[in-house]
Amino acid sequence: MTTPQTDRAQTAVIVLAAGSGTRMKSATPKMLHRVCGRTMLGHALHAAAGIEPDAIVVVVGHQREQVSAAVAELSADLGVPVSTAVQEEQKGTGDAVAAGMSGLPADFSGTVLVTTSDIPLLDAETLREVVSRHDMRPRAAVTVLTSTAPDPTGYGRIVRNDDGEVLRIVEHKDASEDEKSINEVNSGIYAFDAQVLRDKLGQLSTDNSQGELYLTDVIQLARQANGLIRGHRVEDADLVAGVNDRVQLAALAGEMNRRLCESAMRAGATIVDPSSTWLDVGVEIGRDVTILPGTHLAGATVVHDGATIGPDTTLQDTTVGEGAAVVRSHAVSATVGAGAEVGPFAYLRPAADLGANSKIGTFVEVKKSTIGANTKVPHLTYVGDATIGEHTNIGASSVFVNYDGVNKNRTVIGDHCRTGSDTMFVAPVTVGDGAYSGAGTVIKDDVPPGALAVSGGRQRNIDDWVIKNRPDSGSAEAARRARNDSQKDGLTQ
Repeated sequence: MTTPQTDRAQTAVIVLAAGSGTRMKSATPKMLHRVCGRTMLGHALHAAAGIEPDAIVVVVGHQREQVSAAVAELSADLGVPVSTAVQEEQKGTGDAVAAGMSGLPADFSGTVLVTTSDIPLLDAETLREVVSRHDMRPRAAVTVLTSTAPDPTGYGRIVRNDDGEVLRIVEHKDASEDEKSINEVNSGIYAFDAQVLRDKLGQLSTDNSQGELYLTDVIQLARQANGLIRGHRVEDADLVAGVNDRVQLAALAGEMNRRLCESAMRAGATIVDPSSTWLDVGVEIGRDVTILPGTHLAGATVVHDGATIGPDTTLQDTTVGEGAAVVRSHAVSATVGAGAEVGPFAYLRPAADLGANSKIGTFVEVKKSTIGANTKVPHLTYVGDATIGEHTNIGASSVFVNYDGVNKNRTVIGDHCRTGSDTMFVAPVTVGDGAYSGAGTVIKDDVPPGALAVSGGRQRNIDDWVIKNRPDSGSAEAARRARNDSQKDGLTQ
C-alpha cells in the first residue's frame, strides 16, 4: 500500500469556547465543567497541543473573564503559548471563527484547524489524522471530520455526491426531509486552508432559519469556487460526541472512565470492579496493582507496581510506593512509601510522607509530617507538624499538640522510641532516640535519648466517694452491692 504524500504546512488551531451553554443550568461556564479530573476546555487544549501547532487561539465570549483565566492557567501547564480572541456577540460559528482568525497573524498561511471546547473525548491522534488527510496532495480547501449517528436529530448532515465527495453541510433546522434521513453528521471539527477560510468568511450570509453566520456555509462556498472538499469519517462516534447538558456530561464522563480503566487493565493492573472505580486522566498506575471496588484515584496520583488500593478509598495527588496497601482511607497530596500500610479509615493530609514499611492505622490523621521507615502509628492518633524517626511506635490515642493558638510548632521524635497510649506531645518538643513515655504522659519538655518520660503524681483512690456524693445514682447502688458481696465473701471464708 502506498502512503499518500503530504505537504506539511504551518498549522494553527482555533478552539471555540464562547457559547453560553444555557442547557447546563450552571453558573460555571459549560467548558469549565470537569470530566475525569480535567475541564472540557482542558481536554480540548491538551488535544490541540498534542499536534504541536504553530499557534492556538481560544475564542471567548460568554463569561470571558473566567474562561480567559482558565486558558492562562492551562497554557502555563501545557508549556504551549495559547492566546484568546473575543467574540463580542454570539452571531454564529462563522462569526466565532472570524474572531479566532483575528488572533492569528494577518499573513498566516497553511492549515487552520477548528475545534470546540465541549468534546471531551477528542484526542490529539484524531486531530493529527484530520490534518494529515487535509494536507494530502493535492491539498484540500476544507476537510471536515464526520461520524455516523444512530439518531442524527439536531446535527448538521453531510451531503455527498455520487462519488462520495462532500458537497455541503446542512444544519438540521434547514434540512429537507431527504437530507434529514442522512445519518452521517458533522462533528464541528474542520481543517481549512487559511486563505480559503479568510475569503469565504467574508462571504457568509445570515439568510437561514437562525439568522446566524454558519461556518458550515464555507464548505459550499469553497465548493462553488472549485475547491477540494474532503470528509474524514471516524468510526468511534464517542470521540466527537459533544456535551450540551449534565446528562450528556455524565454519560461521556462514564465513557472516558471506562476507557481509562480498560487502558490500566491492559497495561497490567487489576481493577476488580471498573463500574465503581473512577480514574482521572492524570493518574499513573503500574503493573500488578490491584484496585478494589469504590476507589477514586484523582489528580496526579501515581500508584507503583504491586500496590493495593481500596476498597472505598480516595487518593488525590498522592504517590503510593511499590507493594504498599491503602485500605478504606482518604489521602490528599501525600506520599506512601514502598511496603507501607495505611488504614482502614486513615486520613493523610497534604505533606504527609510515610517511609518504607511504615504503618498508619485505624482513625489516624497525619498532616505535614514525615514518618520514618518501619515506624508504626497504629490507632486513634493525630500527627501534625512532626518528624518521627525509624522503628518507632506511637501509642494509641496520642496527640501531637502542634497549635498554640497563634503558631504551628513542630515535634521531633527519634529512632526506636516507644511512646505510651494517650501521650500528648506539646510542641515544640524533641524526644531523643530510644526514649519511652508512660501512658497518659504530657510531654512539654525535651526528653533525652533513652529516658522514660512520665507526668503526674502517684494514683490516689478516695474510698466511697460515689456513695457519699452520688448516693441516689445507679453507680452508688452498684458500689453498695459490690461492697456487700465482698463482705459476704469475707464471712464465708
